[in-house]
Amino acid sequence: MTDRPRMAEQIPLDLPATPAMGRADFLQAPSNAVALAAVDRPGGLPAGIMVLTGPKGSGKTHLAHVWAAQTGARWQSPVTLARDLPGLLNAPQALSIALDDAPLLRGPEGEEALFHLINHLRGTGQLLLSARAPVRDWGLALPDLISRLTAAAHVALAEPDEALLGAVLVKLFNDRQLRVQPALIDYLLSRMERSLAAAGDMVARLDARALKLGRPVTRALAQDVLAEDLDNPPPADA
Repeated sequence: MTDRPRMAEQIPLDLPATPAMGRADFLQAPSNAVALAAVDRPGGLPAGIMVLTGPKGSGKTHLAHVWAAQTGARWQSPVTLARDLPGLLNAPQALSIALDDAPLLRGPEGEEALFHLINHLRGTGQLLLSARAPVRDWGLALPDLISRLTAAAHVALAEPDEALLGAVLVKLFNDRQLRVQPALIDYLLSRMERSLAAAGDMVARLDARALKLGRPVTRALAQDVLAEDLDNPPPADA
C-alpha cells in the first residue's frame, strides 16, 4: 500500500522525487564494490584524480555525492567550469572538486578550463569526474587534456545483479514515500529490463499512474504499465 493520500483522477504534477544521496543510502554490491572502495580510500583518490564511469542510473552521481560529503568537495557543473575557473584557481586553500557528467564540458573553453584545473590541483587537490562512457568517447579535441584524463585512474560501475536491482527498487519507492509489498518487487524483477535506469523509470511511471488514478501501487497497476511496454515496443535500431 501507499502511505500518501490519493484521490481518484488527480492530476499528476511533474515533481521529481528527491533521492537520498547519503553514504548510508548507497547500496553496496559486487557491481559497485571496487568503485566504492576507491572513493573510500583513506589516502584519497589515486594521484588526486579519478574518472568514474558506468551506465545511466548505475550510481555514479550518488557515489560522487558520497565522496564530496566525505571530503568536503565542491560540486562543480562542467557547463559553467570555464566561467568559474578564475575563482577555483584563486581559492585560498587546496580544493577537492566533483565534476559530475564531465562530458557536458562546453567546447574548447570548457576543455581548456578542465586542463588548467587538473594542472592546478596536481599535488595539492583532488578531482573526481563521472561519465557514462570512457574518456575516449567524450568527443574531446584538446590533446593535452586527453592525455591527462587517459592517465588518470579509471573505475567502472558494472551492471547490477538481481539483489542490487531489487534493493534499488525498494529505495526508489522509499524516496517517493511509497510503501509496496515485497511480492511487487519480485514481480517487477522478473519482467522489467534489468538495469538501474529502467528501475528509476518504472518507479516514476508507477507513481504517476497511481497518483492519477487514486490507486495504490500494486501488482495489478504494475501489470498495466508493463503491458504498455509490450504494446509500444521501442523502434528497432537502424
